[in-house]
Parts: sequence; structure tokens; C-alpha cells
Amino acid sequence: MAKAKKSVFFCQNCGHEESKWLGQCPACKEWNTFVEEKVTSVKAGTVRDKKEAQIVALSSVETDEDERMMTEMAELDRVLGGGIVPGSLVLVGGDPGIGKSTLLLQVCQRLAAMNKKILYISGEESLKQIKLRANRMGDFSHTLFLLCETNLDMIRNVIEQQTPDMVVIDSIQTMYNEEVGSAPGSVSQVRESTNILMQLAKGLGISIFIVGHVTKEGTVAGPRVLEHMVDTVLYFEGDRHASYRILRAVKNRFGSTNEIGVFEMQKRGLVEVENPSEFMLSGRPEHASGSVVACAMEGTRPMLMEIQALVCKSSFGMPRRTAAGLDYNRVNLLMAVLEKRAGLPLSSYDAYVNIAGGIRMNEPAADLGIVMAIASSYKNKPVSEDAIVFGEVGLSGEVRAVTMPEQRVAEAKKLGFKTCILPEVSVKGLGQVEGIEVIGVRSVNQAMNLL
Repeated sequence: MAKAKKSVFFCQNCGHEESKWLGQCPACKEWNTFVEEKVTSVKAGTVRDKKEAQIVALSSVETDEDERMMTEMAELDRVLGGGIVPGSLVLVGGDPGIGKSTLLLQVCQRLAAMNKKILYISGEESLKQIKLRANRMGDFSHTLFLLCETNLDMIRNVIEQQTPDMVVIDSIQTMYNEEVGSAPGSVSQVRESTNILMQLAKGLGISIFIVGHVTKEGTVAGPRVLEHMVDTVLYFEGDRHASYRILRAVKNRFGSTNEIGVFEMQKRGLVEVENPSEFMLSGRPEHASGSVVACAMEGTRPMLMEIQALVCKSSFGMPRRTAAGLDYNRVNLLMAVLEKRAGLPLSSYDAYVNIAGGIRMNEPAADLGIVMAIASSYKNKPVSEDAIVFGEVGLSGEVRAVTMPEQRVAEAKKLGFKTCILPEVSVKGLGQVEGIEVIGVRSVNQAMNLL
């Protein structure tokens, strides 16, 4: 087969290809992202294997909902949409040391215990390193096999010969294809390696998990096309110095992308957190101003979390604003609403808003909780400890409806809260609620009168 080597330029952000270097990528508009790489191209006229294409009627395609492999980790199964789909290609990204390899090794442990044939391929660790980490997790079945290799041709041969039920690639940045002339981890290598793994997954019906490194911006390293090629993209979030971890699906062809899984890092590995609301509210202060419990929906799961605000007189001409776990611009917008609609002179006050536990909340339903926390700290009047607040706040100071109020109220009732402050328009759809007092508010002024 005649081949010719040439040099091309790839955009590191989106994978766009050009014959010469450009300062700005014409596809994604990012600057200084082009890198030069040697690639191997096949000359025209090369004889290729011809296969007959067959069309199939949609009505004749059968689906079986019981095909998914359950991992016995409820948090992971929820994020995946109900289990692992055979033939799926899943990308797992996260910061170094966050627990990606630990999570996948625990999945291998659970599936191997069900007599599933698992192949764990590592390009970063030796067999002894993997064994040392496995010893902390407990016993492993004899159906879990290890392979330390980075040559993708050899890996492909092993997978085709062994035909395991699931394969883990740790990590995709260490794999290389000999037909591609660039170095491992480059745009060309990552793209071609993922393409080969995708063909193996679809052709043999093997579920393949790929570990991907992340950049300093928090996105998966390599070309953007990598996320488009895989079926599911999972991100492991959280501070590696904290105990909890959040697994979030940003793309899922087999389920919802709104679900999250909460884990706690312990000595024996990652442990599922079955009740994240109780976990996030542990250690709440008593009779403290600026502390409000709000509710956010992560998919079908309501999560209660504590919003803390500290408002104090500014010593400088320009007051300081800090938001941790919340959108900074959203906090500034809500403070402007409080100053204009509620008459609070916050332009001369510093404001620090934080979600306890380090979790992030971007749902508009947290608006009323932020407003109540800021007003409570400014007036130095604590919100009742057994009260929960949620609702979206508009620029006119009105409190707007939020989705699924029934689930939010039920979660608050389950955790022992006695009062629920929510939008008045959402009260009508609740019906009769026993065991918890429901207070509907129409504006921020009406909500502040409850302090």
C-alpha cells in the first residue's frame, strides 16, 4: 500500500485541519491553537475492501430494555441512564487525582463479581501499581484481566481475541497508532485512537470506557471531535481535597443529561451518597443570619443545600462581590434587584455569597434563596432553621414559578422542615400538603417581610 507523509496543522480546540498555520481557527474562532503534526495519508487509487451496504426498515429494528449491564452502583447507573449499554463508548473526564481510575476499577470489581469478563488496559500505571490500588478495595474475581500496553494495534488484537464484556482504557492520551506519525496525546493520535475503539465497540458489542485528561479550563484535552464521537461523556467534579465527588453526564445518547451521582472518597474507595441533601446540610449553624436552605433539581432528584451570605460595610469606594458555587453575574443582578425594588442600599456594602460544601448550583430556583440570604445578613435577622426557600426572581422583583415543586416540598418534608417559602403561582399545583406549612410569595418584598 503506497503511502505519502505530509505535514498539516490541527486546531487543538476543535480538531479543524489546515494545510498551513493560522493565527485564528476559522471553525471555533480560538487564537493560537494550531499545531503542526506529521500525518500519513493513503494515495488515491488504493484498492480497499468493498462491502455491500444494507438498508433496514425502522419498524423491523428490535430493542430490548433489559440489555443494560447493572453495575450495582445506583449513583453510576442513574447517570448512565439505567446501566451500561453493550457496545457503548463512554468518556470519563476529570481533574488529576479526582478518582476516575478508582471509580472504573470499582465498576470492574462489581461486574467481575457477576462473572462478566473485564479487561482493564492501562497506559499510565504498571501491574503492581494497579494491584496496590485494588488491594485497598477488597477482593477481585478471576474474570478481571489487566493489560499494560499503549500500542493500539496490539490492544485491538487482544480485544478481538478475548472479546470481553467491558474494556477500560486508562487513558486515551497515552495510546498511539503506528500509522499516525504524530506523538501520543496529539490531536491526530487521540482522534484516530478513539475512532478505532469506536469501531471495536460497535462491531463487537463491547462496552468501552475511556479515561480522558482535562485541560486547565476543565474540558477534556484533545480535539473537540472526541466528545462528538463517543456515546456518553461523564465529568467527575469536586475538589480532590474534599471528601465528596459529583459525577455528571454532559452528553448521553442513552439517557438524560440532567442526572448526577454523588460519591464520597474513603479509604476503601468511592462510596455512594444515597441522601445528598442530608450530607450537604450537615453541620449547619444555629441562629445565624445569612444562612438559608434552598432546593435545586438535578434531573429527577431534589437536592437541598445551604446558601450563606455575608454583607458588611465596605471600607473602599468600590464594594467587593464574591460568589462561590453560584454564578457571579447572577448574584450581582439579584443584588441590583434588592437595591432597586426592596430599597436595600447594597451599593456601599461588600457581599460574599457561598454554597456550603463546595457544590455548584446554577438553577434559577436558587434566586429566592440568594435574595433571602443577602437580606438576612444585611438586616442581621436569621431565617428560621426549619424553613426552606426556592423560586426564580425577575428584574421587576416578582417571584416566578419553578419546575417540579411537589418533589421539592416532599424532600423538605422528608428531612424534617416545617415551613416552605415558594412562588405563589406554584402553590396552586401542590394540592393538599400535610406536615409542612406552605407559604406562597409574589415578590421579594413579600418574602423579606417574613424575616
